[in-house]
Amino acid sequence: MKTRLTESFSIAHPIVSAPMAFAAGGRLAAAVSHAGGLGLIGGGYGNADWLEAEFAAAGNARVGCGFIAWKLADNPSVLDAVLDHAPAALFLSFGDPAPYAPRIHAASVPLIVQVTTLGDAQRAADAGARMIVAQGSEAGGHGERRGTITLVPEVADWLARHAPEVLLLAAGGIADGRGLAAALMLGADGVLMGSRLWASAEAQVSAAMTGAAIAATGDETIRSTVMDAARGLRWPERYTARVLKNPVTERWHDDPDALRADPAARADWAEGWAGGDPARANTFVGEATGLIHDRPPVADLMHRIVIEAEAALRRAPGWV
Repeated sequence: MKTRLTESFSIAHPIVSAPMAFAAGGRLAAAVSHAGGLGLIGGGYGNADWLEAEFAAAGNARVGCGFIAWKLADNPSVLDAVLDHAPAALFLSFGDPAPYAPRIHAASVPLIVQVTTLGDAQRAADAGARMIVAQGSEAGGHGERRGTITLVPEVADWLARHAPEVLLLAAGGIADGRGLAAALMLGADGVLMGSRLWASAEAQVSAAMTGAAIAATGDETIRSTVMDAARGLRWPERYTARVLKNPVTERWHDDPDALRADPAARADWAEGWAGGDPARANTFVGEATGLIHDRPPVADLMHRIVIEAEAALRRAPGWV
């Protein structure tokens, strides 16, 4: 499948793996790249030792890395440490990319910026993003309220008029070949895939949490701040996170401040998280959970997705 993404990054398939904090380690990123996509390590909250270990785990695979922009301000030196690895791309989300863009450009590393609004896409283009990811609310983990199916073409139209050289990825609710085909028809050059790759053999996710996601439908997810309250994280108010509903969200969703003030409840969440318990902590997965029915190796999964997408596009007028 040739698109501007595959040609620009010299990859076989227009699929980039989301740099999911904790779940997207070097093994997952390398598997995606070896399977023909572009794999990204989830730098998340900026743990330098963890990042070094995961770049080592990726071996000689051509992988990139992603950070949570607002959190990167607490430890900006970790960006330089990652740039020293000459990553295939540097991915920023949930915050202003402008403070970090000059260092990324100076290292000749492509900048990818994930956005959740059209205004953020415009600012990302101004910051020199090589690629913009338009993420809809269906996505797992943190995000906002716009839906993928309208946000992607709106950003595509704006880029076509103002920054046609910038590539566009769609994210949020894309878990199979139908989603990839739909994204291309909406004007994207490829997709950023999170939840579906989160439920793969190479992801750093407990079997219990993956099992909970496989058993769930998209109706059983919720956007909440509970998990951030439990971890003592002060995310910007505009962002909530999509997770599976469970006893924790049932108890604390409407009163996260009370959870912040309850050390015993927070300790129980932390213990549940460390043990990968989907009942005591939160399973970070999107509405695509209803499309996830197995936990295959990445290579098998990506082959399946591309075959499905090609078949879907052959049935679409104008896509041969």
